[in-house]
Amino acid sequence: MVTAGDFRNGMTFEEDGNVMQIVEFQHVKPGKGAAFVRAKVKNVISGSVVEKTYNPTAKFPTAFVERKDMEYSYSDGDLYYFMDPESYELVPVNASELSDNFKFVKENMICKILSYKGKVFGVEPPYFVDLEVTETDPGFAGNTATNATKPATVETGAEIKVPLFINIGDKIRIDTRTCEYMERA
Repeated sequence: MVTAGDFRNGMTFEEDGNVMQIVEFQHVKPGKGAAFVRAKVKNVISGSVVEKTYNPTAKFPTAFVERKDMEYSYSDGDLYYFMDPESYELVPVNASELSDNFKFVKENMICKILSYKGKVFGVEPPYFVDLEVTETDPGFAGNTATNATKPATVETGAEIKVPLFINIGDKIRIDTRTCEYMERA
């Protein structure tokens, strides 16, 4: 059990049958009246974020979210298959559970599968991926007075902004959390 007074960022708990994660919290002690906890919580299953107030003594059962490393194998329509490296079992994940940054994942990459009581609700790709640029406009010398960028398509089909000196065939490192170019690989 966790009390609202013990909330910390990233903590997960159960409320009304839903698994909630603390995004942001603040203990408020007004001049008049009782103290309370104002928190921004995210429903980890549906992804919705709401702001709520809690009594600091309110108790909630702790929710244990399992994060397991699995290898992305292949996709078949709306299903994406991940292999457990220990049991070699294939786990199908619906496309609706994938985040926007999954577009940087290619086959055989290790991802974290998020599940609660056996139900998969999310996939976290690796924080950094190295991909090859398959399509981009040529850069022009002397055109670098400012931090200029151009669009480029990488081998997974995702589009990203890169500096002007990047050419077709270059391997680049991408931060999947921000979907931004980091450096040449």
